[in-house]
Amino acid sequence: MLIRRAVGRDAGRLTRLVRSSRAYEGRYSSMVEGYRVGPDYIEAHRVFVAVEEIPVGEGGGERVVGFYALLVEAAELDLMFVSDQAQGYGIGRRLVEHMRGEARKAGIDGVRVVSHPPAEGFYRSVGARPVGTVPANPPAVKWDRPEFVFLVGEVGEGE
Repeated sequence: MLIRRAVGRDAGRLTRLVRSSRAYEGRYSSMVEGYRVGPDYIEAHRVFVAVEEIPVGEGGGERVVGFYALLVEAAELDLMFVSDQAQGYGIGRRLVEHMRGEARKAGIDGVRVVSHPPAEGFYRSVGARPVGTVPANPPAVKWDRPEFVFLVGEVGEGE
């Protein structure tokens, strides 16, 4: 697996990954209905994709298995998704490690995360520290969300 900077042509694949996530089924589906990761978003932020190379015998190219978006000005992890088929293989952990490295390079001390409630356990498991709760904001968000911070410093700090 390779983590690389996203480019505009990745937008459709990232949008599909967001909209197809099982974590947003049922009561959470309204969060991703009509959601779009556009080339403009990719250009404006530090968006990185995790890709697997597809063997030439299977068509060649690459398959996007996850991505994240780091907002430097706000010091916030805005988006993070791993495809349903790729979960459980350490891809999310590798994306978090990569994000912390990018934040460190940008001179950021801490990265805020407002978590999707089902992802709370994941963020705790990769070293995010709980700092509060963001209240529901209907009609867009109808539920409270846990808020975390990743401390960014030396490699391994906060884990």
